Amino acid sequence: MSQRGDWRRHRFDDGVRVRDAGATVPRALGFLRPYLGLVVLILLCLIGSAALVAIPPLLIRELIDEAIPHGDRGFLNLLVLSMIGIYVGNGLIGVFQNYLNTSVSQRIMFDIRNQLYDQVQGLSLRFFTASHTGEIMSRLTEDVSGIQNVVAGSLISIANNIFILVITLAVIFLLDWRLALLSVMLLPLFILPTRLVGRVRRRLRRETHQERARMNTIMQETLNISGYLLMKLYNREKFEAARLRESNRKVMDLEIHSALVGRWFFMLMGLFSLVGPALIYWWGGHQVISQSLTIGTVIAFVAYLTRLYGPASSLATVYVDVQAALALFERIFDYLDTEPEVVEPPDGVELSQAKGQLQFENVSFEYVRSRRALDKVSFTVEPGQMAALVGPSGAGKTTITYLLPRFYDPTEGTVRLDGHDLRRLSLDSLRSQMGIVTQETFLFNATIRENLLYARPDSTEGEVVQACKAAQLHEFIESLDDRYDTLVGERGYRLSGGEKQRLSIARVMLKDPVVFILDEATSHLDSLSESLIQAAFEPLFRNRTSLVIAHRLSTVLRSDVILVMDRGHLVEQGTHRELLAARGLYSRVYEEQFRPQEEEAERVRTSRTDSAQAL
Repeated sequence: MSQRGDWRRHRFDDGVRVRDAGATVPRALGFLRPYLGLVVLILLCLIGSAALVAIPPLLIRELIDEAIPHGDRGFLNLLVLSMIGIYVGNGLIGVFQNYLNTSVSQRIMFDIRNQLYDQVQGLSLRFFTASHTGEIMSRLTEDVSGIQNVVAGSLISIANNIFILVITLAVIFLLDWRLALLSVMLLPLFILPTRLVGRVRRRLRRETHQERARMNTIMQETLNISGYLLMKLYNREKFEAARLRESNRKVMDLEIHSALVGRWFFMLMGLFSLVGPALIYWWGGHQVISQSLTIGTVIAFVAYLTRLYGPASSLATVYVDVQAALALFERIFDYLDTEPEVVEPPDGVELSQAKGQLQFENVSFEYVRSRRALDKVSFTVEPGQMAALVGPSGAGKTTITYLLPRFYDPTEGTVRLDGHDLRRLSLDSLRSQMGIVTQETFLFNATIRENLLYARPDSTEGEVVQACKAAQLHEFIESLDDRYDTLVGERGYRLSGGEKQRLSIARVMLKDPVVFILDEATSHLDSLSESLIQAAFEPLFRNRTSLVIAHRLSTVLRSDVILVMDRGHLVEQGTHRELLAARGLYSRVYEEQFRPQEEEAERVRTSRTDSAQAL
């Protein structure tokens, strides 16, 4: 793909910190702590199972050396029945153990996913503006799901193989220490190379999850409605398909590479597991010929070798898998260790009912270090007043509205509500006082009623209807087949732009905030929708402190104070008349933005008057 076509690639850098496994492993095991009782039961099941399966080779030895040579049918029947009983008992233990494994692993996934979601919820707006939704979803879904394989698979496999290995070693040394020493000579060959292979697998697994997150991001961006429409509008289907294929191919290549790492090593381990029985047959055969060993003992030893080399091989493989799984925990801990910029104060002040006074005292703010979006901004809005924010694009108007609900904290200075530093108020208390209507209205893919009740779930039906009437929306809702139970579609795409914005206004009315923040962008709406929305704003402005990013002359004229912003500075403030008389920036904005609206309104009034006279 060309560099021109790859313009977004740099945005996908994952930024996961590579952690010391010595620190990651204990922390990962900490998720088991709440379930130690269940873990102990699992370990007891594993010990019982390992002990049971160690018995059949001994029964085989007795069958070969005693029951068959001496023609003891009763003993033969007893040995066979004992084998069957052991297999049945081991199977029952396995079923119970599997239930415990699944229960513990699912509970841990439940805990991790909840902990991750709570953590991400508490992160600041900057985190979401710098991250991709697909990447966040990848960590909450795929990474957490991968943990189940670690808990229910790798960790259980480690414990199970250790118990089998220990019990098998104990039994074979009791049988014949010389054959036992010969058997364990090959064990180091199963273990020593695994560290190198594990490191490579760990790196590849981390890269695979990062690339899969990138692939998820591409799909999420292009398959949501907004991205889909943009892709269709600019005929970029082939470009996006090629971008997905490229990422998908990288995932495939990494998966293949990861699966093939160490295959030669595992092949050699398989060869060693065949050499062991051959040595036992060779040495044991000579001992049987010299009559210092029985045939049954040699056969039992060979049976035990599968119980010895199998777990050793599995432990080596599990070590490699655990090293790869550490990449999952690193990604999860990377999110869990992210510090939010906006934190809940330890002894936050609770405001039951604010009056609504807003103060900015020498407030500066930087999105990027050394580039100020606001520079020593100071103003006061008294309770019940409307303040209009005016200025060119990029002047800092939206940034001011972000600081009030503490989506960000000032780099310098203080923002106050009723004289309280916002950083000293509890976040619930602060945000419960504020209602916001933005340019881009977000609605859930749910019913109209559910979207409205999101503001205040305990609202009565009458309060919902009253809010919709005030927002000029009730008659439209009543005209729908399902009325308030109508589904609005993904991001509200079944509604028009004006209907969505009026729905968001009704939602804010249900919340009944003390401070109302509005980005009054209605230029994309038709005249009827715009007039309905202007009427819907009226009850919101009454008896509330309002901070409005003003795009319309009518809003500017009715405001109590106009705050004129330019390049992060508050350059003027006052009433419409005062600022026009000052002949400053506001006067230029008025001439460029507001006077054409005034002239258009005058033409409409003249046209209506002429039409009335003609009639």
